[in-house]
This record gives sequence, C-alpha cells and structure tokens, in this order.
Amino acid sequence: MPAPTQKSVLDAVPKQLLIGGSWRDAAGARTLSVEDPATGRALTDVADANAADGKAALDAAVKAQADWATTAPRERGEILRAAYERITERADEFALLMTLEMGKPLAESRGEVAYGAEFFRWFSEEAVRIHGQWATSPDGKTRLMTMRQPVGPVLMITPWNFPLAMGTRKIGPAVASGCTMVVKPAHQTPLTMLLLAQVLQECGLPDGVLNLVTTSHTGEVCEPLIRDLRLRKLTFTGSTEVGRTLVEQSAEQLLRVSMELGGNAPFLVFADADVDRAVEGAMLAKMRNIGEACTAANRFYVHESVAEEFSEKFAARMSQLTLGKGTRKGVTVGPLIDAKAVAKVTELLDDAVGKGARVMTGGEPQKGPGYFFQPTVLADVPTSARLQKEEIFGPVAPVTTFSVEAEAVRMANDTEFGLVAYLFTTDLSRAVRVSEALEYGMVGVNQGIVSNPAAPFGGVKHSGFGREGGFEGIEEYLETKYVGIAL
Repeated sequence: MPAPTQKSVLDAVPKQLLIGGSWRDAAGARTLSVEDPATGRALTDVADANAADGKAALDAAVKAQADWATTAPRERGEILRAAYERITERADEFALLMTLEMGKPLAESRGEVAYGAEFFRWFSEEAVRIHGQWATSPDGKTRLMTMRQPVGPVLMITPWNFPLAMGTRKIGPAVASGCTMVVKPAHQTPLTMLLLAQVLQECGLPDGVLNLVTTSHTGEVCEPLIRDLRLRKLTFTGSTEVGRTLVEQSAEQLLRVSMELGGNAPFLVFADADVDRAVEGAMLAKMRNIGEACTAANRFYVHESVAEEFSEKFAARMSQLTLGKGTRKGVTVGPLIDAKAVAKVTELLDDAVGKGARVMTGGEPQKGPGYFFQPTVLADVPTSARLQKEEIFGPVAPVTTFSVEAEAVRMANDTEFGLVAYLFTTDLSRAVRVSEALEYGMVGVNQGIVSNPAAPFGGVKHSGFGREGGFEGIEEYLETKYVGIAL
C-alpha cells in the first residue's frame, strides 16, 4: 500500500455531517475552515452545523436507540473489534491526518492511533461482560434481581488535543453498552473524527447509532440538545470553565454527566529519586502532545538537594528538541494549536520571569508561520507565579524546590484541580504514603505517563467526575434496574 500523502488523506475524509447513516451538508450549506497550525493556512472545509442539524442528529439517535439497545452484546463487540483492526491497518493515514490538523509530530500521532484504537479493543471485550445480580431477600419471600441497561442517547463533546483517543474513549463504551450518540468534535480538529465515523460505518455500525455534527457554533448546537428531554447523558472533555457551564445546563434535565476537565499536575522529585529516571519521566509528562494535555506536568517540585542536577539535565534534554512541522523528518516538537495558545503561554512565562524565575533554556515563541513556542525550563519559580495555579498547556516546565516531604505534598495539593500527579522516589513506603496523601484521581509513580485503556481515567475536585477506560468506563453508560419478584 503506498504511503499516504496530504492530498490522499484529505480527499479520503468525508466533509459532511453524518446523520441517521447519511452524509449530508449542513443547513444552508455552511462550512468551516480547518487550519494547519504549523503553517496557519487552511487545509480544507467541512460542514458547519446549526441548531436544526443538531436536532436532526438527536432525532436519529433517539430513533435508533431501542433497536440498538437490544442488539446482541457479541455483535456490538465485534463491530468495535473490526473497527480496532481497521484503524490499526490505516494507522499511517490516521496519523498523518492528525498531524495535519493538530500539529503533533508523526511519531506522536502514531502513538495516539495505537492508544486510541486500543479503547475499541478493550470495550469490544467488555461488551459481553455486563452483569446483573440475583439474590434472595432477607425474609426469603422475594427474589431480588438487578439488571444493567444502556443509559440511552448520549451527547459527546470532544477536544482538539487528542482528536482520535478522546473520541474512542467515549464511543467505545457507548457502543459496547448499547447507547446511541451524537458526537460533536472540536472545530479545530474535526477531520480525524470524520474519518473514524466513516470507519465505524464501514465496520457495520447501524445507521443512527453514531451521528456526527461538526460546527463552529458549539453553544448554538449543543445547548438545545442538553435541554432536550430525550437526551439521557452528556460526556465532555475540555476546560473546567466550559465544563461548569455544561453542568449547569444539564441540571435542568438531571442528565447523567461525565466531565473530564482541566488539570494542574504536580511532578514531585524526592531526594532519594533516580534523577536520570526522573528526567526521562519529566520529558514524557511535560512534552507529550507538546504539553497540550490535561495530564501534562504543570508544576515541578524538586527536593533542594537534587534540584540543580535535575534542572540542568532537564534543560539539556529540552534544548535538544527540534521544532517544526510535524510531518518533517527529525521534528520532535510541533506547533501549538493556534495564536491564542501562544499568547497565553507567553503571558504566563512573562509573569513568572517578572516574579524572579530564571530561564534555563527556551523562553520565547518562535517566529511564524505557524504557532510555535520553544521548549522551556524555568528555575527558581516562586509559588506566586500564575503558572503555579493556571494550566499552561504548552512546552514550559517551571521548577520549584522543597525541603521536606510534607511541604511537597502541601504544594502539590494547593490547587482546585485534581486530575493526575507524578512522583519519583526509590522509597516504597514514601511512594505509598505520598500517593495516598495526594488529592488526585490518578498518580504516576516513577513514570511520566499514566494513561492506559485498561485503567480508569479521571479526576477529582475541579478536574471533573466520572471515569473513562478500565472496568469502570462502561459503568458510565449503564443504568441499574431492580426487579422484585414475589414468590
């Protein structure tokens, strides 16, 4: 099979809305432009849905729900398994498409394709493991039966930073459990989701089970759906600010809601840590996805006895990275998503430097075209700096020192967020003790990546609620019904 090219992958992607199994234009034939963040130029145009299109998508999901809910679990699982295999076969195509619209280097895009596809394989296996319960009442006069049934039509709003995996992580359990859905991908990166929808269609997903609306008018399209009595669940990955608004809207219908929101991940390096291993972990935790990840390490707290060694080695590694368009050979860091992202990272860095932080490497946006920012390490960052409280979402690593374990834990927990934390130590007791003390939904011990389809992903506090992946992931799409049977 010939290697995919920009033209071939763009030509292969549908550009319309998928509603009730049919690809169709948006009302009024409106379109939105998809930009290449490495060049600032348009890649292609896709349909730009309005509220009427959104309603049509929900109509189709509601119409398909009853039949889909009664489809055999094995059949649902086999569709997911077939889609997993098809995505794997077309990995280079998906990776190139993702790099074009989001910016990450091809090697990282291939990694996301493997990671994202794995959710379909995982939930293909979970589809046949949805269990109920049978019991005898304490007085012996009644039999107590519980069954698990699909929640019903789901609205899925996915972000731009992981265009494939954030979709498969939601679509997988919905398909496995028997829920229909309306998917609204980020307007910056709709192409990967459009190709994924086409693949699912090719693999036999029935008409109306997955309906896809691309739009630059998210509120106009999604709010009426959230307030519609027929919708049963809302799942969102994105900023905490937007998440709050969606939760408020969902309260009117008391929707089942899953929220995977912002992060402010601490990265703790204790005095007994293997510093070289910690640096390797830091590179993964900070630079995966160009730092544009809710799981990205946002604050580095390093024991004063190893802070200089860690910072120098970390800065040396960061300085060796190569910025550029992600499709070019040798590039290890792509662009940020847009000019607004560059402006925010610059603002946070300038604030830290103005308060006494020292730039060890990088420290500036790179002149365009495209939206690039140099990989940066800051030393001596005061706790008053804004980037200690705000999510950076870019390739800037601020290092602050601590002297005792309790201080590190206190600083790590001093945030309204609670998605993920990382810690490096060779002391098993400390690893357990600190993991228990950290107020986070996930903790990585001596590793810089925690995401795994077989593990529950999610946070606490203002990082949201609900879990995706693992055995817990399918529970978000199931209701429990109790039946009492008198003898």
